[in-house]
Amino acid sequence: MPQPLLQLTNVTRRFPAGDKDVVVLKDVNLSIEAGEIVAIIGASGSGKSTLMNILGCLDHPSEGSYRVGGRETGELTGDELAQLRREHFGFIFQRYHLLPHLTATGNVEMPAVYAGSTHAERRERAAQLLARLGLAERAEHRPSQLSGGQQQRVSIARALMNGGEVILADEPTGALDTKSGQDMIRILRELNALGHTIIIVTHDESVAAHAQRIIEISDGEIVRDRRNVRSVEDDGRGEASTGVAARRAHRLSAGLGRFAEAFKMAWIALVSHRLRTLLTMLGIIIGITSVVSIVAIGEGAKRYMLDEISAMGTNTINIYPGSDWGDSHASTIETLVPADVAALVEQHYIDSATPETSRSLLLRYRNIDVNAQISGVGASFFQVRGMKMAQGIAFGPDEVRRQAQVVVIDQNTRRKLFGANPNPLGEVILIDNLPSVVIGVAAEKKSAFGDVKNLSVWVPYTTASGRLFGQQYFDSITVRVRDGQPSSAAEQSVTKLLKQRHGRKDFFTYNMDSIVKTVAKTGQSLTLLLSLIAVISLVVGGIGVMNIMLVSVTERTREIGIRMAVGARQTDIMQQFLVEAVLVCLMGGAIGIVLSFGMSFLFSLFVSQWKMVFSATSIVSAFLCSTLIGIVFGFMPARNASRLDPIDALARD
Repeated sequence: MPQPLLQLTNVTRRFPAGDKDVVVLKDVNLSIEAGEIVAIIGASGSGKSTLMNILGCLDHPSEGSYRVGGRETGELTGDELAQLRREHFGFIFQRYHLLPHLTATGNVEMPAVYAGSTHAERRERAAQLLARLGLAERAEHRPSQLSGGQQQRVSIARALMNGGEVILADEPTGALDTKSGQDMIRILRELNALGHTIIIVTHDESVAAHAQRIIEISDGEIVRDRRNVRSVEDDGRGEASTGVAARRAHRLSAGLGRFAEAFKMAWIALVSHRLRTLLTMLGIIIGITSVVSIVAIGEGAKRYMLDEISAMGTNTINIYPGSDWGDSHASTIETLVPADVAALVEQHYIDSATPETSRSLLLRYRNIDVNAQISGVGASFFQVRGMKMAQGIAFGPDEVRRQAQVVVIDQNTRRKLFGANPNPLGEVILIDNLPSVVIGVAAEKKSAFGDVKNLSVWVPYTTASGRLFGQQYFDSITVRVRDGQPSSAAEQSVTKLLKQRHGRKDFFTYNMDSIVKTVAKTGQSLTLLLSLIAVISLVVGGIGVMNIMLVSVTERTREIGIRMAVGARQTDIMQQFLVEAVLVCLMGGAIGIVLSFGMSFLFSLFVSQWKMVFSATSIVSAFLCSTLIGIVFGFMPARNASRLDPIDALARD
């Protein structure tokens, strides 16, 4: 003997009410065969709606057994129950339960989305169903643009979308006028004739009279189960189980279809509440703008500082007498001599080298007397220091060899001595009574450490030692490391060479590369610190997203119930709200990045020394950060939504 399509055995359903339980169904035993049209009647509160919910796998028995096609529903997982609702049941609700923001076609398509049908397949099937129900011309209308009868037909089309082996109709004529109610009964009978099992829940005996079998329930118990004399003839069963399997798509395609639906629903929800969406994004916008801007400002400042240091010669090594800075015996050490410079220049890892000896002496031009820093340097000094000439030329090896009385001055000295004269070349100035001809003016450089106010003058070191200072040793030697050579290795080699020449280590070195590394490390640390502070606003924004999403879940509880009723899995519901949270954060992140570029324009109006530097890494990181915030702070609302009970959700206004 074949098993019944639906079979309830000793089913009891109770609900907690305070300290006691209210029993709604008591030891219900019921079998329904495939192809029947059954009416369940009873007064309000008799338990008929609860019975229908159990039959449709929206609810579950507190005790007893319910089998669908021989499968025990009590042993099925939430997703397996969703599959049953999706592939075997179709619901026609008294209040239609259509989603107001979707068209008739969109509402009808919904079960097929969760069944994994392709977009083309479900569009075609929805169009066929709506045409069959006389709604072809209303397919693109929203529920608010349809009459009650038309909305009920859309509900029927949705119930049939995945085949609808069992159609559960809850008070299908309760909200309709007489003519629309008659049309509804006619459609249900036609569906039964096509092979669908129809279960009608009603309190109207005139509606129940069209059923083959009438089950009367009172106080949670079946008091009568009788065959109706006016039974509907069976005209052949052709469509009820057609093609859930035929319409199943590949898993990847199905997953993409559900994701596209989730994205569309998220977009509609955000657009429907524009102001709330904007306020939700505000914290994310501020946070992303802050983080990206701070990183850009930090990167710009770091590059500017490195450029400034590079201009001074980042690949240079300075050599000083003594054991370290502040050595009291340094002034007595006279071992840095021209032969050391010559030996260093011969090394393959050295590009150039220059000695330097400095004194503060009096400069005089006509009736102007000023104190200036006089430095005796080699011909390679300007190359080593990366200095350019604004006017004239620097002295060369020939001037050094013959102790030429030539001088290069800086811009401060030019302004102080020559005032409005724009061209001091060829003029003679006195350096402590030594006449010297100005042959060059060094280009002015704005320093990251502030404007230099000192007057600086450079002469050949032979001229300084022989005619000014009377000193044959050097205060320091600076070498420029050849490009491509490791600075640290060069420093070790310089130390080894000079130690061999002097017989002892009576000097110390200072590698400018260490400044670069220190500046870079300090800049990174500062940027990280400021970014972490800015991240606080992102966290606050994320909390705002979570709060708004929790409100959204509460507002859209009935929508969640409808989606579950047509077969949405818990993962589908969770995905929809997660997508919405991530979309909010991504939009906020995109706006924040655009505002960061706007900040860059404003920054350039007030700060001329350096510019904000944006990197692809910071922008990609901003988007990843936005996505992560959406996932983290959207997870709780999404989980709450996915755990809603379908019955409670559908009952929520």
